[in-house]
Order: sequence, then structure tokens, then C-alpha cells
Amino acid sequence: MKTTFVKICTVLVTLGLVTAARAADEHDALPVDEAVAVIVPTKASKSDTAGVIMLKQKDGYVQVTGEVTGLTPGEHGFHIHMYGDLRADDGTSAGGHYNPHGKPHGGPDSKEHHVGDMGNIKANADGVAKVSAKADGNLHHMIGRSIVVHGGVDDLKSQPSGDAGPRVGIGVIGLAQPAPATAAK
Repeated sequence: MKTTFVKICTVLVTLGLVTAARAADEHDALPVDEAVAVIVPTKASKSDTAGVIMLKQKDGYVQVTGEVTGLTPGEHGFHIHMYGDLRADDGTSAGGHYNPHGKPHGGPDSKEHHVGDMGNIKANADGVAKVSAKADGNLHHMIGRSIVVHGGVDDLKSQPSGDAGPRVGIGVIGLAQPAPATAAK
């Protein structure tokens, strides 16, 4: 009888500790409405490509804004890729363009294109590109994937990825820290 009581107490204490640990580890369910990707150069590119890209959920699309530096002047392919895997020196471990619907590659304004097809960004004479693009879909499905900046121009038609050249910059898309709530006046 005493051993049964001890076993029951042990189980109850263990369940209590597990429940408390889960409560301490879980966060309130917050909507995924903002994400960030910090762009770093791929090792193989030997470039100085860097930047910060913000992704914000809008009604039916994701607004993508930010700045990329260290580029050669001109246009550079700019895409969301399938994986947030940065292990390969040349960025190829990020996989191909994010394409959950099996569409052909195209420009962001093409009738059919990959969800990750955001066209090109244009670097000025100082190698700085201001980013303002739209991505189809839901930000929630983009978390953990990557943004890739290519060394060349995406021609918006070559299959499967626009013949945009090597990957010179890459960053994993992660949850952005929510902005603090502002107090009502």
C-alpha cells in the first residue's frame, strides 16, 4: 500500500513538473505577421554582400523590404529559396526557389511563377540595393526558408530558376521580435 502511494505521488509530482515546464516553455500564440532575414555573403562568393530584409504579412501577400549592400552595380536575382540551410559554401544547400504549387519560374508579375520569385533588385553605383517586393502567400509558410541574392540578373523566364548566376548573399527567414505595444493616449 505504501509503495502504491509513493508511486502515485511520484507520478503526480512528475506530471506537475512536466505541466509547469511546458507552461514556462510555451509562449502565447502570437500571429506570424513579421519576419526578418539577415543577409550574409556566401563563402564561395568572396563578396561583401550583406543586408537586412523585413517580411510583413499583408492581405493575401507578403511585403518584402530592406537593403542589401556589397553588390556589383546593376540587377541581381532575388528569391525565397526552399530551405534555411546555409551549410554549403556556395549557398546551394538552400535548395531551389520556394515553389509549393509546382509552377514554372517567372517574374513576380507573370501569371504563373514560383511563390519565391521576386524578380530582381537593382544595386546603385555604390553597390546598394533598396528592396521593395511582394511575395505571394502566407508568411507563416516562409519561416525557416531563406532569401538568396544572386550575382547576376534573373531573366524571369529560363527554367528552372532564371539563370541568375551564383548565390552571393543568403539569409534565413526567422520570426522578428514583435514591436512593443504602444500605449493608448
